[in-house]
Amino acid sequence: TTEIYTLSLHDALPISVPLPCLSASFRRAARALTQHYEAALRPLGLRGTQFTLLQALSRTGEVSQGSLGEILAIDSTTLTRTLAIMEREGWIASRSGDDRRERLLSLSKAGMAEYKRALPHWEKVQQQLRAQFGDKRWKELFNLTDQVTAKVTD
Repeated sequence: TTEIYTLSLHDALPISVPLPCLSASFRRAARALTQHYEAALRPLGLRGTQFTLLQALSRTGEVSQGSLGEILAIDSTTLTRTLAIMEREGWIASRSGDDRRERLLSLSKAGMAEYKRALPHWEKVQQQLRAQFGDKRWKELFNLTDQVTAKVTD
């Protein structure tokens, strides 16, 4: 059974209190993870969203903006805004596709250098979290998040 908690505006909602909504629970976990990773990337002046895009582009090679948005389940407005910042930094190369409306993206040399510079900071967080969760639970978490994404994007 699901317990429903009723709180007044003055009640604090400690992290240990389960939320009755799957979306709210995942969003809370995502915000906490994002803050954790961003603390590691902060000395580099890099945001988590920027690292995610650098990482995705390092794996996909050249990809359309639409496909990149689908891969990461990011709405186009957020993606466009973040990509614009990264293009100003010189990390993203873009060109028109066969269809002029299509925009193809890839990492520039500077983008690959920025990704490689940030990678050890990211890897340290990954290793710490994996150690905290243990290998079995770590793999289960990846499987669970992949399953949730697949179910809700079908």
